[in-house]
Amino acid sequence: MKIADIIQAKPVTLSFEVFPPKTDDAYDSVAQAVRALSFLAPDYMSVTYGAGGGTSKNTVRIASEIEKNLHTTALAHLTCVNSTKDEVKGILSRLKDNGIENILALRGDRPSEPPDMSKSEEYRYAYQLVRDIRAAGNFCIGAACYPEGHVESADLEVDLTHLREKVDSGVDFLVTQMFFENRSMYSFMDRAAQKGISVPVIVGIMPVISSKTIRRMVDLSGTSLTPRLNSILEKWGDDPDAMLQAGIIHASEQIVDLVSNGVRGIHIYTMNKPEVAQAICKNIGFLIH
Repeated sequence: MKIADIIQAKPVTLSFEVFPPKTDDAYDSVAQAVRALSFLAPDYMSVTYGAGGGTSKNTVRIASEIEKNLHTTALAHLTCVNSTKDEVKGILSRLKDNGIENILALRGDRPSEPPDMSKSEEYRYAYQLVRDIRAAGNFCIGAACYPEGHVESADLEVDLTHLREKVDSGVDFLVTQMFFENRSMYSFMDRAAQKGISVPVIVGIMPVISSKTIRRMVDLSGTSLTPRLNSILEKWGDDPDAMLQAGIIHASEQIVDLVSNGVRGIHIYTMNKPEVAQAICKNIGFLIH
């Protein structure tokens, strides 16, 4: 089923993100986590993608498992940085052959090492990938958006201009990067509407259960930590059990505020931890379903 149709049919959607294993010997543990998450009856599950490595070759495999064996709609991530058009064409063919009709089109992180000079830089921006996916077949296409602006954008207005170009290239819905200040999200929605961006926006929620992990992710993404979240990290960041509980409560309260203010979709970045998603769902289940 196409995610655009799911969003249209439901007042609020609930979905999960998982990542495939980096090595084949870790596949079974990831598959077990994915199965456990499917028992929570999400509207769909997304599968991340890592260009050029074991992660990318297992994206289609996990997405196919979700669709065919778990009977849940799958959203396969696809990045284009340092990829050729022929490589992207081949992946799109594999997705189509496996019955995957939903793709999250992303530029991807630029590699820290020098790029592969044997490849021409055929993709520089996500909108170019969106256009090629749209031309390749009957896919439902999602794309990323950034409530606090992309870390590489000069300012918020420039970021929205690029987002409008991406949406106009054929995007059906947007998924936000993680954020922790809901007012930033509400401001983003107002500014996006003024820019003429009208596709549905799904909110990405990152449960904060590890001080070290979240600080590293914040440094890379440019996302801001709220004073409240900073206090939580300082108080319980060195106590794994307490941090787990505090992170689940914080994410649940963030979702309550978002849904009560009209957000149409919640997408939880699960980090392949079904127990975290289950605890959050227990807190918010009646709000979503």
